[in-house]
Amino acid sequence: MEAQETMMGKGREAIEMIVDPGTFEENTVGGKTIADDDYGPGAAVGTAKLDGKEVTIIASDGMSFNERFPVVYAGVIGMEEGYKMAQSVYASMEADKDKPLDEKRALVLIVDTPGNGPGKVEEIFGMNKSTGAYQLALAEARLAGHPIVAMVIGRAVSGAFLCHGLQADNILSLDANFGTIIHVMPLTSVSRIIRKDLEVLEELSKDNPVFASGPRFFHTLGGVETLVDKVEGMRPAIIEHIASIRKAKAEGKQDTLGPWGRGALGAERGGRALRPKVMDVMNKEFEAVADKYAPAR
Repeated sequence: MEAQETMMGKGREAIEMIVDPGTFEENTVGGKTIADDDYGPGAAVGTAKLDGKEVTIIASDGMSFNERFPVVYAGVIGMEEGYKMAQSVYASMEADKDKPLDEKRALVLIVDTPGNGPGKVEEIFGMNKSTGAYQLALAEARLAGHPIVAMVIGRAVSGAFLCHGLQADNILSLDANFGTIIHVMPLTSVSRIIRKDLEVLEELSKDNPVFASGPRFFHTLGGVETLVDKVEGMRPAIIEHIASIRKAKAEGKQDTLGPWGRGALGAERGGRALRPKVMDVMNKEFEAVADKYAPAR
């Protein structure tokens, strides 16, 4: 494929490409005002219509800068951003708590983040609690029946992707020809941690999805359900996945979605071939000693 113009830093543009024209209402979810524009500027949250149905939008704004925390810029998810995103999820759940399963609004996550903001001030104030709160909120919303789709348009890196993306029911990504980046950490960091020469890891990364990075390798691992090959394809792909997620949840097939479902998908695609074997061994070993640790009845 030919290289395409990157969507990196264009989270707000992506919102308008995806939702019904003119329907995005920022900082309002279910009648609740989340925050003003000055709070957590790296997170653009609000309500929109998608194919005529109300959805919650949670997007990375890579063009913003948080003046209170100098390390939070270019899409970094800092303490304020994490809490702002978590509040939008809980506001969605509260607004739809009495609605039947098929009417619970979808959450659309637009992902373009180079990581968390590990500044000293944020660490002291509790940045990890913030991003953990957001991750927990998404997990609770997913289990409560809200369809959650993450659309990677630029960068999806490390702990920021962990909280803003990996708890989704399905993850979609623009293909690698858009310059899309998905990885846990760069090979230089992996080299230092596991004490392997960088040259060895670079050779492994050519065909081993565990060491490689990028949307195509994550697709092989099952970490990305669908690759989208053009920006015009984001909207219909998201609509299609929301529908398929609703169907799976209505049929009680939640285990085919989210982190658990992606693990099975990776095995099917050959990227995580040993996963089922390891799980089988662990299950058998647990069953052999389960009676010793089972709670008394």
